[in-house]
Amino acid sequence: MAEFVLIVDDDERNAKLVRDVLEAAGMRTMTAGSAAAALDLAREHLPDLVLMDLRLPDLDGAEAARRLRGEPLTAAIPVVALSALPSEDTAGWLRDAGFAGYLEKPIDVPSLPGRVRAYCGQGFGPSKPGC
Repeated sequence: MAEFVLIVDDDERNAKLVRDVLEAAGMRTMTAGSAAAALDLAREHLPDLVLMDLRLPDLDGAEAARRLRGEPLTAAIPVVALSALPSEDTAGWLRDAGFAGYLEKPIDVPSLPGRVRAYCGQGFGPSKPGC
């Protein structure tokens, strides 16, 4: 079965680009433009991976990732930060917030599917073996 990725980004163009690249690589996707919508969709659909923008209109992505980690139903879903923030300065607090990793914007289109698949294999806990 194809990987199922929830893309969380309030910028519709960014979300569409990521969605189109992943779908062209054979993955299934769903998008959310806010943290609240992402939390609801993650609970309902249990994606294999969440790509989470850090700056969202209703709640920052780090807090949304903490909430996913804190719920038994979604705790095993890897959450990867998707942001233009410099990775060297943020790596420590991203890990502390519960992110499995970091993908920098603008995305590198050719490498995105492989990097997403690699993160899918990092399932958290016994209930989530990965994609």
